[in-house]
Amino acid sequence: MCGGDAETAAGGVGERETRAVRDFWERLGLPGLIDVHTHFMPERVLAKVWDYFDSAGPLTGVKWPIAYRHEEAQRLALLREFGVLAFTSMIYPHKPGMAEWLNGWAVGFARRTDGCLHTATFFPEPGVEAYVRDAVDSGARIFKSHVQVGGYDPNDPALTPVWGLLAEAGIPIVVHCGSGPAPGKHTGPEPIGRLLASHPRLRLVVAHMGMPEYADFLDIAERYGEVRLDTTLMFTDFSEGLAPFPRAELPRLADLGDRILLGSDFPNIPYAYVHQLHALERLGLGDDWLRAVCHGNAAGLFGLPGSRD
Repeated sequence: MCGGDAETAAGGVGERETRAVRDFWERLGLPGLIDVHTHFMPERVLAKVWDYFDSAGPLTGVKWPIAYRHEEAQRLALLREFGVLAFTSMIYPHKPGMAEWLNGWAVGFARRTDGCLHTATFFPEPGVEAYVRDAVDSGARIFKSHVQVGGYDPNDPALTPVWGLLAEAGIPIVVHCGSGPAPGKHTGPEPIGRLLASHPRLRLVVAHMGMPEYADFLDIAERYGEVRLDTTLMFTDFSEGLAPFPRAELPRLADLGDRILLGSDFPNIPYAYVHQLHALERLGLGDDWLRAVCHGNAAGLFGLPGSRD
C-alpha cells in the first residue's frame, strides 16, 4: 500500500490528515497551497473517468483506487480545509465535439467556485480556434491538453492557430505529453520539441514532469524559458513504483526550482493528499525550493496574492 493509503483507508478524511497538510505549509511560512492540477468536471464525465480507473484501463494499466471519491461539494470543502488557495478544473476531451461543451461547463464552475482558476481545453477539430478564442475572452486562466487520452498530435495543423493564440495571450497550458503511465501514439518529447520550435513562447506546463521521459523534458525546460513542469503524482511511492525519477537528475530539478509547480491529480489519486507533499519534502531540496513549488511559482504565473511580481 502506498504511503498515506493506510490512513485514508482506515479512517477516511479527517482532522489528522487535514492537520498534516496544514502543518506542512504552515511550517514553511506559506499562506496556503496552489495546486495547478486538480480535476473538476461534469459529474457524468467524472463518473466515467472513475470507471476507467476502476477497470485499470489500457492508459493506466495498474490498480488505481480513487482516494477522494466524494460529491463535488465535499471535494471542494476538502481542498479548502487543506488550505488550497487556488486550484484548477482540469477538463479534457477524448473525441471531437466534447471540448466546447466542456468549456461551457467550466465557465459556470469557475464563476460559482471561489479559488478556481478558470480552466479550458481543446481538440483538433473544425471550429477549434473560435471556441478557444471564446474561452480566452470569457476569462480562461489555464488550458489542459491531454495528448495521451485525446490521441492527437500536438502539431496537428488544426491546432496551429490555437497555439499561436495561447502563446500571444501568455496563458499556461498543462499538457500531458509524457509516455506514462502508458504510451500514446503522439506522446514523448519529440512532438513537444517540434511544437516549441514553432512556438517557443508557449507557456507549457508538462504534467507529471513528463513521466517517464524525465531527462528529455528537463532538457526541453532548460531550452525554453517559458516551459514549466508540474509535480502531479511525482516522487510518491506510487509513481516511484511505476517509473522512478532518476536521482542523478535532482540537481537539475533544483536549478529549475522557479519553474516547478505543485500538482496533485486530486481527487483521482490512490493515496492521501499529504503524501504528495511529503514526497516533495523528502527530496531534500530545501525549504526555499518547497516554498516556490507549493506557492510562489504559481502565484507569480497567475498574478495571485503573495506573488513577488
